Amino acid sequence: MDSKLDRLSEQRMLLYQQLAETDDFRRGTINANYRRCGKANCACAQPDHPGHGPQYLLTTKVGGKTVSKNLKAGPQLERVKFEISNHQKFRAVVREIIEINERICDLKDPERQAEAETTAKKGASKPKSPQQ
Repeated sequence: MDSKLDRLSEQRMLLYQQLAETDDFRRGTINANYRRCGKANCACAQPDHPGHGPQYLLTTKVGGKTVSKNLKAGPQLERVKFEISNHQKFRAVVREIIEINERICDLKDPERQAEAETTAKKGASKPKSPQQ
């Protein structure tokens, strides 16, 4: 069991290193929007025209409210895409850490019970059970 615990602890340390190496990240999603300007003689007024755009919108939830920010096409858009991608990687690593930590806790639990039994056999007082 110790070798399994050691292996899981090693995996967890590798994941912690991945977290430390994580570059900038942010939450949110990017949507490309096409809009009609409303001018009757504009090309976007035609039924088969998608509208002006794309215009990029970063949307996130902050304090339970939706917050949107316009993004410029080009370097700003590419940087935000990169940061959102890093956030998804960050969340995946955190999920893995949680799963490994739960497995470590499950492995340690029987050890704690065995330690308590050993201490009780050596003469330490056992916890009293509640009376009904």
